Amino acid sequence: MALSRSESPDAVPNTELSLFSYEILGLVGRDGAAPHDLLRLAKRGRFFAWAGESQYYTEPKRLARLGYLASRKEPGKTHERTVYTLTDTGVQALLDYARTPVTFTPLKSDPLVRLLICDLVGEDVTRQSMANLRDDIADIQARLDDAEQTARQLPHREKYLRLVIAFMRHLLELHLELVDEVDRELAPAKPKPAPKA
Repeated sequence: MALSRSESPDAVPNTELSLFSYEILGLVGRDGAAPHDLLRLAKRGRFFAWAGESQYYTEPKRLARLGYLASRKEPGKTHERTVYTLTDTGVQALLDYARTPVTFTPLKSDPLVRLLICDLVGEDVTRQSMANLRDDIADIQARLDDAEQTARQLPHREKYLRLVIAFMRHLLELHLELVDEVDRELAPAKPKPAPKA
């Protein structure tokens, strides 16, 4: 069941919130989370872990100062930890964000940068480094298998997590296709056979 707040007649992006801010609010979710939990959740599948580790500690503090999150202290294993929960303002910010049109997010892509610099560094080194992507993709595919298992334990989010996981599987397949294409296109040219005498 979706959270409901007052309707916003004109949904416009909130300038004090970034895409990362919305990620944090979404990861805090219904039950709340500590910064360590947020970082663990982001790293688990690797598809949300695109910010520096320290930002998973500083951004919740900033969102709490702005009133989107509330914080409380709880005992931890070695010392007190801060747990953040969504405020009504935070829920409203998510609803307002959900009403804005979805746009294509610019890609932060290591493979695309490698191809951008290929003429400067050479085809052989680019082809070899791109081949390593297969192992990285295998790791992420295994994490997606784990994420599917975890999704079953979150009935309120399972349908949406499955959509994310399916998208990620398609994206990984696209990367594998790129690696194969780079391997073909940048393969050393076969020497021409010597003409017969």
